[in-house]
Amino acid sequence: MQPEIVDLARSAGTTVVTLMATDAWQRVRDSLATLWNRTQPSRTDGIIGELEATREDILAARESGDAGTELELTEEWSGRIRRLLANDPSAADELRQILDDLAMAGPVTGAQVHTTIHLQARAEGESRVYQAGRDQHITER
Repeated sequence: MQPEIVDLARSAGTTVVTLMATDAWQRVRDSLATLWNRTQPSRTDGIIGELEATREDILAARESGDAGTELELTEEWSGRIRRLLANDPSAADELRQILDDLAMAGPVTGAQVHTTIHLQARAEGESRVYQAGRDQHITER
């Protein structure tokens, strides 16, 4: 499987689980249900049930301060989404659009959303590489 797809699935899993305990929950559920309905219609009802069960688990885990459960749930959803993309690679563009829509919907109450960024570079000779996941200020003299 392409590394970009694996990274997309990981990012989506993190976003989905993080937003389950926020005001964005309905948008997350509806968006994923639509994606599954288009790619694997026979699994849509099961996925909706799994989303709702995961939401209950995440709410309980956050209430008790159980970070391990949240990590496990994130990995589970990353795996589900990765398998969905493996079965239908064309769903990657739709998933990216869903993630963009969720990000552009505005601030989310009740959660801090973290995005994973993977950077890779190679410098040869006397070249330099500057990478940043956010702001970067370089002053050379």
